[in-house]
Amino acid sequence: MKFALAQINFTVGDIDGNADRIIGALAHGRERGARCVVFSELSLTGYPPRDLLLKQDFIKAQLRALDRVRRASRNIAAVVGFAQPNTGEGRPLFNAAALIDNGRLVRVARKSLLPFYDVFDEERYFERGRPDGVGSIGKVKVGLSICEDAWNDKEYWSKRSYALDPMAELSKKGARTLINISASPYWMNKGALRQDMLASIARRRRSPLVFVNQVGGHDDLIFDGRSCAFDAGGRLLARASAFAEDFLVVDLDEGPGLIRPQPAKETAAVWDALVLGLRDYVRKCGFTEVVLGLSGGVDSSLVAAIAVDALGADRVHGVLMPSRFTTDASNEDAAIMAKAMRIEARTIPIEGPFQAYLDALAPAFAGKAADVTEENLQARIRGATLMALSNKFGWLVLTTGNKSELATGYCTLYGDMCGGLAVISDVPKMLVYELSRHANRAKMLIPERVFTKAPTAELRANQTDQDSLPPYPVLDAILARYVERDEDPAKIVKRGFDPETVAKVVKMVDRNEYKRRQMPPGLKVTPRAFGAGRRLPIAQKYRPELRIDAKTPRAPRRRKKD
Repeated sequence: MKFALAQINFTVGDIDGNADRIIGALAHGRERGARCVVFSELSLTGYPPRDLLLKQDFIKAQLRALDRVRRASRNIAAVVGFAQPNTGEGRPLFNAAALIDNGRLVRVARKSLLPFYDVFDEERYFERGRPDGVGSIGKVKVGLSICEDAWNDKEYWSKRSYALDPMAELSKKGARTLINISASPYWMNKGALRQDMLASIARRRRSPLVFVNQVGGHDDLIFDGRSCAFDAGGRLLARASAFAEDFLVVDLDEGPGLIRPQPAKETAAVWDALVLGLRDYVRKCGFTEVVLGLSGGVDSSLVAAIAVDALGADRVHGVLMPSRFTTDASNEDAAIMAKAMRIEARTIPIEGPFQAYLDALAPAFAGKAADVTEENLQARIRGATLMALSNKFGWLVLTTGNKSELATGYCTLYGDMCGGLAVISDVPKMLVYELSRHANRAKMLIPERVFTKAPTAELRANQTDQDSLPPYPVLDAILARYVERDEDPAKIVKRGFDPETVAKVVKMVDRNEYKRRQMPPGLKVTPRAFGAGRRLPIAQKYRPELRIDAKTPRAPRRRKKD
């Protein structure tokens, strides 16, 4: 049987537009000789619809759209994701997949496993279904499942989150071909894991498997696509593009078809993810152009390069905002980078407003030495300047802070955190350097000096980041363990890290939760980003214990690379 894998960049809430694209894909599938076109999870509503699911008019509108799709399914079958009202007890909806064939609704499958970890909160809206979505397309019995239903194979995972294995249940109920519609968001190294897991399911169940994933950016989440199909032995038959729309037709009874190449390195995948996430956030929120501050540093250079790749140079505006502490080298590097990227770069010095603030505050600050207050004033003047340009011209402000800075609070509220999208807020500093090298793969966009000079905020004379932070390779390694893996400080120390350094980093992370709660949405590319996937209270007194004494091992002077 020929299946079409319709990997479409749906838009949350654009019900009619999503339905139009589904109907168009059905026509394309008929032209290509497909018997069934498979779409992604909640394809009619877009994923994740979040609290739009609480609006009755929204639910009714997508049911009307589903009926449009049914009527358009002449001489072809389709699997379409939608939210089905629950007429019984429990939560008001099911996360459902409709099997439609030649104008008839053949079967509705309901998602059995509802994720409740990281960014997921499906039990807020949906009731759990039963793994009984077995229907027929002609003479072929297919088993319908939805995303998480495939992520609980007891033979594949050493530790499972649920007792139920829906894929095994579908096989027991007679399914000979397995179909999984999904909205599986991207994070680093997930693509290879997902493909290996799906191949394992096909092989173990001795059934061909068709997997269709959503693609596109939706607020903080990025969906990488990579829809694929496997034969009953787990052999890859087809694979769609990563981070781009695609439409593949695969015959499960024949050998391998079109297998799109994947990013050669994970750094390239992260780059593609950030480009897609930025482009879709701008487009789906109704913006056309963006603005950001250019400091001559690696973070702002990287964000500018991503923005140019996502939107084109003519839609990216850079602003140099030098102060008395800005070096000539920083101004030169920012100007060289802007010219290489062919973006507009204007200079708006902040010395005048900064001095005006100092003069106005002098009576109140009398007798007080200059400190971080004066440093933050400069950052906030820059933030206000960018927001003024945003208001005047309708540009979206991009912030340039990385994950290492946000984790430790090395950032200024209403200053460098001021904006509409935090593009690299989930990118640790050392990965920032890797991505910046990737930006230079075809042409020198970011000057070499940006990579070799000491990172600095330039908010006081001779300032460097390492005045306040551990060296970034050490800092990032500690943060990966404490933030992404939830390791306690004592365990981190046992891995060979200096106890005082660990204690300092942990303290900085914990006391700056209030800052991160006020940051703009950030694009998720690691397994654990700041935002919806990490929900810690601000007003709380828990502090992890880490006693530093003679018995606590200290890090060796030279440590192997982690």
